[in-house]
Amino acid sequence: MLQFMIIGAVILLLAVASSKVFYRFGVPSLLLFLVLGMVFGSDGIFGIGFDNFEAASKICSIGLIFIMFFGGFGTNWKIAKPVATKAVLLSTLGVGLTALLTGLFCQLVLKTSLLEGFLIGSVLASTDAASVFSILRSRNLNLKDGLASLLEIESGSNDPFSYMLTVIVISIMTGNNQQPVLLLLGKQVIFAIVIGVILALLAASVLRFINLEIEGLYPILVTAVVVLGYALSEWVGGNGYLCVYIIGIILGNSKILHKRSLVHFFDGVSWLMQILLFFTLGLLSFPSQLHNVLVPGVLISVFLIVAARPIATFAILTPFKVPFKSQLLVSWVGLRGAASIVFAIFAVNSGALVNNDIFHIVFLVALLSVGLQGSLIPLIAKKLDLVEPDISVFKTFNDYQDESLTKLVEVEIAPNSPWAGKNVMDANIPEEILVVMVKRGNKMLVPKGSTMIKVGDVMVLSGNSFDNIPM
Repeated sequence: MLQFMIIGAVILLLAVASSKVFYRFGVPSLLLFLVLGMVFGSDGIFGIGFDNFEAASKICSIGLIFIMFFGGFGTNWKIAKPVATKAVLLSTLGVGLTALLTGLFCQLVLKTSLLEGFLIGSVLASTDAASVFSILRSRNLNLKDGLASLLEIESGSNDPFSYMLTVIVISIMTGNNQQPVLLLLGKQVIFAIVIGVILALLAASVLRFINLEIEGLYPILVTAVVVLGYALSEWVGGNGYLCVYIIGIILGNSKILHKRSLVHFFDGVSWLMQILLFFTLGLLSFPSQLHNVLVPGVLISVFLIVAARPIATFAILTPFKVPFKSQLLVSWVGLRGAASIVFAIFAVNSGALVNNDIFHIVFLVALLSVGLQGSLIPLIAKKLDLVEPDISVFKTFNDYQDESLTKLVEVEIAPNSPWAGKNVMDANIPEEILVVMVKRGNKMLVPKGSTMIKVGDVMVLSGNSFDNIPM
């Protein structure tokens, strides 16, 4: 047991240290975690034998739950709302079109069966949320025309639809499909939305009014809600990943206690899960077998980059009159990553009869995608003149605060103040304004969401703009 603890700690330290070193060269951190797993794996230097697809599937499922949740929880809906329609279309119709085109390519060029081709296409149809979030944040890469928010919402919401397509194709191939495809798809979406919305609204209400003596219990409460949402949705036939993403969106954009600390907590959890997920996938792979899938892997990668993704992107965004250069960049940021590999594991475990090594094909495609496309995103964005140099990409996330421009002001509460007689949570204070302290007579109060604002109080506020503050 102690040996496993030591190895685990060393792996985490190496992951953190390597990401710091290679960050300077523009290498995506997630690629390093994947390679690190390969180095420790059966064909690597340390030779740790691991070929348990069932265990890997469960580990990766847990990781995806929290990655998907944080994808929604960290998204600022006010910033993302203008591009939400386009993003959702990309994450639904775009996924379907990509899967269809890739499936036909596999049948016509690689001579797979039609269903096996569609299975490969479904597995590879989504863009990887972890990779997109990681690259945009680590490179502080904000994009013009709301493209950062567009890519974040698309990548955060399209994994569930790729998963649904994968499940449907597997059920047809294994003969376990006892329901019409449209009914199965409808159940996946409707149950996920209903359960996600109900749980999120209940959790937001509880978090608004509950006052736990121990602040560390708030993340545990939210974690329980997320796990419950995933499990309930899967239990009744819904899509668990879509459910937790919806819970994240609603909770992240609700007025709840300790939101900023919750965002930071789940940011750390998300990174831990990404390291665990990518390392596990690297550990599971056998690099010595990659040469056997080199031709199909490279051909599928090239087809996705130059054909499937661009066709889907232009077909959906052109009617919205999105500029040509913007569509080119969206086409390029079609990264395939951990989610696709996890879905490939599901396919392997399903018992579906296939004639190709789907796991290593998808693994190679993801490796090339994150390594090549991911590394070149900053360069291509600059070449297309789509980088906003003066605006931080962190503005699209719920924990954003421009500290370089932050100011402190004192506001005395007058009898006619709209804040008088209300608690901090219900006073409709803009979310970008932080209540640092409340001066009440000779007392200095550390404010909570439940702290009542009284006439004569002097509130110390921190923020960048106070135009909407009643002075």
